[in-house]
Amino acid sequence: MSPTSTRGRPLVSSREMLQEAAFELFLENTYARTSIDQIAQRAGVSRATFFNYFPGKSDVFWVDLDESLEQLGPRLASHTRSPVMTAVVDALTDVASDFGPSRVPWALTQYTLIGSVHELQASAMSRLAAQARLVTSFIAGHGVPDQAARAAAYAILGAAVAAAQDWAAAGTSRGELAPRLREALEPVATGFAS
Repeated sequence: MSPTSTRGRPLVSSREMLQEAAFELFLENTYARTSIDQIAQRAGVSRATFFNYFPGKSDVFWVDLDESLEQLGPRLASHTRSPVMTAVVDALTDVASDFGPSRVPWALTQYTLIGSVHELQASAMSRLAAQARLVTSFIAGHGVPDQAARAAAYAILGAAVAAAQDWAAAGTSRGELAPRLREALEPVATGFAS
């Protein structure tokens, strides 16, 4: 074996296999009646492997969003010469450009599979809080007081969530997410910029 070769499945394929297995089982058995052991078995991996990729069962709904949101920090950094709120809108819109009619995150369209939404809401809140910390830090780094930076971050992320939910609910006529997101974010950014 050469020093550059790896053993086992590539990381991405294992995560995708687990996600696909989970969604199949949720459709067959419902979310509540599907166990992590069943998901791992369907994917052909161990229970421990499941936890290498996901903290919990509801986290399989977030794969697409998580992968895109990992880009928010670098996208913010690439817009440092813009006015701060313009930079935030541009960075979020850049991230949203990954989504269109053929790529819609399961968390936005298939949450009804869960039945009780409490688990999905808890995992959504942890993701929102993480992004809010990132955006707050970016805004505060431009000389905005912490409380105002935090308020701006939550307001703009709230507008982003609302726009993404409306976009997903539009069904087959949804088009691209980025223009809809920009339309929702710009008034919030303008309000905080003034």
